[in-house]
Amino acid sequence: MVSIERGREIELLGVEDVAGLLGVKESTVWRWCREGNLPGLKVGKRWRIRREALEDFLREKERSSTLVGQLSSFLRVPDNVLAVAQDRGILHRLDAAFFRVGEARGGLLVKFYGGEDEPAEGLISEFEENGLEAGRLVREGRLLMRPEGGPPGGREEGLGRLLDEGVGEGRTVWASFDWLGRVDLEKALEQQERLTGFANARQLVVKTAALEEAIDDWPSSILRRAQSSHSGAILASKSGLSLSRATPMPPS
Repeated sequence: MVSIERGREIELLGVEDVAGLLGVKESTVWRWCREGNLPGLKVGKRWRIRREALEDFLREKERSSTLVGQLSSFLRVPDNVLAVAQDRGILHRLDAAFFRVGEARGGLLVKFYGGEDEPAEGLISEFEENGLEAGRLVREGRLLMRPEGGPPGGREEGLGRLLDEGVGEGRTVWASFDWLGRVDLEKALEQQERLTGFANARQLVVKTAALEEAIDDWPSSILRRAQSSHSGAILASKSGLSLSRATPMPPS
């Protein structure tokens, strides 16, 4: 739709246009407009957004100083990222921010837990403290809490069983795993390499987070291999956040 403003053409987008461009649900765009985050004009019951306003909104998102904003600009679909957190508090913040990005994009959120020393209820409370409306999402069936069980190498099998049940059909699945204790290096790396292939074959966004203390005895060669087996890496500490993407080796 095109409008005229003082002699120049202004392109107006509908909610469905913006949702399609950004890969989010229309209800998400409506919420942005209602809350004033995305400037728009309400004509009757319909919102109209200037393309220029949308571009400004996206630039602001890219400059966001919040953890959720930074991850929103960084994460892709599909994706498989490795996160290393300085301590449990930062790891819980990463988990909640990861799921908040998935929620904004209309995804099904799945928390696989097993290494944590607290029950699912405790993890839900941690999510709530870090800004994720976990209780509501659990009630709506949009956040699933699944005990991990089995060896670390079975994580992609656990995801596969979940998808085979038809859960989240038609939606991107945002899955979170954590390493809170020391892990067997070879098993861990084999698992992560399989997860990368599994995620790329489906509409999956997978985050595996580890505490620094869980991997502090890994030699540098193993750390490089772990990073290269993921499409992206997140390093989070009290002093800052680092986001990086693996680049395939170019031909000679």
